[in-house]
Amino acid sequence: MNKKYKYRVISLFSGAGGMDIGFIRAGFDIVWANDFFKEAVESYKKNVDQNIVYGDITKIKSSDMPDNIDLVIGGFPCQGFSIANTKRSMKDERNFLYKEMLRVIQDKKPKFFVAENVKGILSMKKGKVIKMIKKDFESLGYKVDARLLNAAEYGVPQARERVLIIGNRIGVENPYPEITHWVDSKKYQTKQGLKKAVTVKETIDFLSNIKLSEDPITLDDGKIIYNHVASTNVYDKFWGRKYKVKQHEVCDYLKIWRDRAGYTTKKVDDHFGYKYTAGHWFRKDNNSGSIPKPSDWWELKKILGFDNKYDKKVTTMIEKEIKFEQSLRITNWERPSDTITATSPEIHINKERRLSARECALLQTFPLDYQFVGSLNVVYRQIGNAVPVKLAEQVANKIYEVLKNEESN
Repeated sequence: MNKKYKYRVISLFSGAGGMDIGFIRAGFDIVWANDFFKEAVESYKKNVDQNIVYGDITKIKSSDMPDNIDLVIGGFPCQGFSIANTKRSMKDERNFLYKEMLRVIQDKKPKFFVAENVKGILSMKKGKVIKMIKKDFESLGYKVDARLLNAAEYGVPQARERVLIIGNRIGVENPYPEITHWVDSKKYQTKQGLKKAVTVKETIDFLSNIKLSEDPITLDDGKIIYNHVASTNVYDKFWGRKYKVKQHEVCDYLKIWRDRAGYTTKKVDDHFGYKYTAGHWFRKDNNSGSIPKPSDWWELKKILGFDNKYDKKVTTMIEKEIKFEQSLRITNWERPSDTITATSPEIHINKERRLSARECALLQTFPLDYQFVGSLNVVYRQIGNAVPVKLAEQVANKIYEVLKNEESN
């Protein structure tokens, strides 16, 4: 397919650019983008394009956006619609940000638009919300369809269900990509030519034994890994210390041995490849101090040379009962992951930490060299809010084909 001509796209609620990267790969040109999430905008500028505008879309005039637009895309905020939000309501002002997308489409009159949202939008108010949204878009002269897609059925290593709303005003059927992978063998046992779903293990196993680091990591094959950082607060939930230990006593103890060894906190951090982690080991404030995990404890003992006083108490761990709640779930290695959320990612199969930001990004099919900006929780949020790049690219390919055919005819 000849993709010399790049159709012009306005991207709203762009976030870190998951959907945008997919459309760029398919041959589209994102000529203007917008979001109100500062760090996501910074990530977008660093990795996608400088043409994203940081600001409140409700205060940006359509006249400030480029003309001659072929496509408007966007995943309008879903907090109000989400089935995870038990207080969701038609009165939640975030529910009506789609009207900003409506306004831009009305003013720019693109040939197509693509809107993405959570599964819960279909059932909200017993289906009245999605009907209202479709009717609003149809009133602008667009043929509108809404379908629930499972990203895992399109080669994404994540069973992420999202509603994709596509509309066009050129008199064609709205194109959706064809399913390429099977997730439920019973559902597709009569379907020929489908590939097996991509698993978590296939996607992130190569990072399992790579030590977490705030700094870029260069692998043996020359690839550079960014954002391989993760929350490690899982011990109290899965692996607990067999013996009781007083945190402030251990922190005081480690501080004494650090001083004896002539180490600074920064020097300890540098040795481990951490940033601002070691400082917590030498504090006695129960609200900020922490005890090193067993592997860090033994490495710390090598460089500080402390005695055996706390070895047994600190490093003897027992596995506790696992509760399969959202925040306590361990990722399943042999199938696509559950939905990558904006908070509390699943726990790694090693049960020592949660999935790293890079692992979550890979499960969202972001490029390996994408560098996210912000604190760990902010980065998790950017990744969890994104549209999987690979799914967006397949949607974009179908629309590109239609536009090219329409142009030829």
